[in-house]
Amino acid sequence: MTDVILETKHLTKEFKGFTAVSDVNLQVQRGHIHALIGPNGAGKTTCFNLLTKFLVPTSGHILFNGKDITAAKPAQIARQGIIRSFQISAVFPHLTVLQNVRIGLQHRLGTSFHFWKSENTLNRLNDKAMELLAQVDLTEFADSVTVDLPYGRKRALEIATTLAMEPELMLLDEPTQGMGHEDVHRVTELIKKVSAGRTILMVEHNMSVVSGICDKISVLQRGAMLAEGRYDEVANNPKVMEAYMGTTAGELEGAHA
Repeated sequence: MTDVILETKHLTKEFKGFTAVSDVNLQVQRGHIHALIGPNGAGKTTCFNLLTKFLVPTSGHILFNGKDITAAKPAQIARQGIIRSFQISAVFPHLTVLQNVRIGLQHRLGTSFHFWKSENTLNRLNDKAMELLAQVDLTEFADSVTVDLPYGRKRALEIATTLAMEPELMLLDEPTQGMGHEDVHRVTELIKKVSAGRTILMVEHNMSVVSGICDKISVLQRGAMLAEGRYDEVANNPKVMEAYMGTTAGELEGAHA
């Protein structure tokens, strides 16, 4: 049996009579890149918010490494190794690329976000920070101010900052959204590269990205699980085609999740 790192059991979230996530049973296998897709309004982001505890489930359970984390708070979830990307480094647009990654590394010293710590203390983290920047091809941008980075490079920095938090499970929320073709390709290759030895769960609208790197795909529709499997299985599923208002697998390629 394949090792399950994250599992939801009958996960449900209701908002004043509206069910955004309905009875979702999700299993993410350790070491996989797993995509959560679906038409607009399918409940993908709500599901992510439940997994990272920015929302509290109405009912159901969330298990991480077999341990029930349903009642845990966001900070506790992060300490256990579930890190959601694309909401960390953007908070510090006027720091340099190196400084952003260094802040992510501060938890190693037990001084997370203690900005008054001496520069000497933080300089101890420079080597590791540069190592992470090399992983995401940002070495030459180390001294650049984050706000000045091209869009695709900012996304690469966000991945580096997430890696600095030592995630066991990375949650990537639409990592290629708003990107041109060249940036999409670069970030896709980057996700594939950093997935070695890690597990990634991603919400992604670009089906060519999903088909290229994901081991398993879960499709949500109106908050419920519609289909699950490898890309070819999902793309040829009549229910999925109907949900995307297409008639062929080829049309799913261009659909937005």
